[in-house]
Amino acid sequence: MRLSTPAPPRHTVSIAAIRRPRALLATLLVALATSSCGGGANSTSTSAHGAPASGRTSAARAASARAAPAHPATLVYRSRYQLPAPLKDPAFAGLGAARFALLGGLDSSEVSSAGIEVADLHGVLHTASLPLAQHDAQAAELGGVVYVFGGGSATELDHIVSFDPASGAVHTVGTLPHAQSDVAVTESGGTAYVVGGYDGTNWMNTILAWRPGSPPRVAGQLPVGLRYAAATAVGGHVLIIGGSTPTSASDAIYSFDPATGQVRTLGRLPQPITHASAATLGSYAYLVGGRGNSLGSQTATVWSIDPRTGAVTVAGRLPEPLSDTASVPIDGTIVVAGGLAPTTTIGGVGQLVPAHTP
Repeated sequence: MRLSTPAPPRHTVSIAAIRRPRALLATLLVALATSSCGGGANSTSTSAHGAPASGRTSAARAASARAAPAHPATLVYRSRYQLPAPLKDPAFAGLGAARFALLGGLDSSEVSSAGIEVADLHGVLHTASLPLAQHDAQAAELGGVVYVFGGGSATELDHIVSFDPASGAVHTVGTLPHAQSDVAVTESGGTAYVVGGYDGTNWMNTILAWRPGSPPRVAGQLPVGLRYAAATAVGGHVLIIGGSTPTSASDAIYSFDPATGQVRTLGRLPQPITHASAATLGSYAYLVGGRGNSLGSQTATVWSIDPRTGAVTVAGRLPEPLSDTASVPIDGTIVVAGGLAPTTTIGGVGQLVPAHTP
């Protein structure tokens, strides 16, 4: 966690291929694709506390497998607009209807923000405020409501805060087992998974599962304490990518199975990357930007990751090297908002668009 002096919230408002298979072969391919998600070597088992996947999740996974492209997309960056002010390290979540939310974060002076900005592809639509200025948290959308987990202010935080984009209401709705900043968060099957973090002394290795109305529970454990990792759900598994261990940036790609509680090493990045963000398009995960051990070692590379094999390939490039961005999948693209360049915090919003998109 990076300590900073809280600042008042912002209240800026801007109105604004394969050949066609036979039916039997297609059915077999779907079954194989569904059963092979998360494949890889070097398994590390953990206690099995994950809940079984729901029928709705299984059906969605099968539908995704049927529509899965044979290869990851090549992504092209398109600039959209500027946020009202530069921002890095916000919590973020998609809201549906091509909207997304940015919550908290740090401004260009390394000062925490309490601002909530709801935006679409054209600009910021309206704003709200968190209970206090904070950064180093992450968020997930569950049932139309955004939940923010932990984070840092003057010290690490243990709260779970809800934001209802329909009404603008903000409430503290729960607590984590420990105060923790620097977490990664993603949603799978109606459950939020809170990965790793820092409690002020220790790098944490837990994967917490949480649903509204229930206390958090330990669903799995990483083989090492991890901060500033990227996480995204794909194919019924959670990929946990890069991050910072107690000794250095990590190149590991872990696959967590919520149904069994198992974590295994799926693959390795070409280089250690921390402070990146991740998003899922179709049946592939994409790692956006990030940096190495040093503060000025940002990368502009966007990597694709195959959750079945762990294969990593270059999928595109940002217009400049960036870490600490928000990356939100919207309408088959990835919206990238804010971030830290080697020498400055930026406020740009753009899209990573598949190259074949007109």
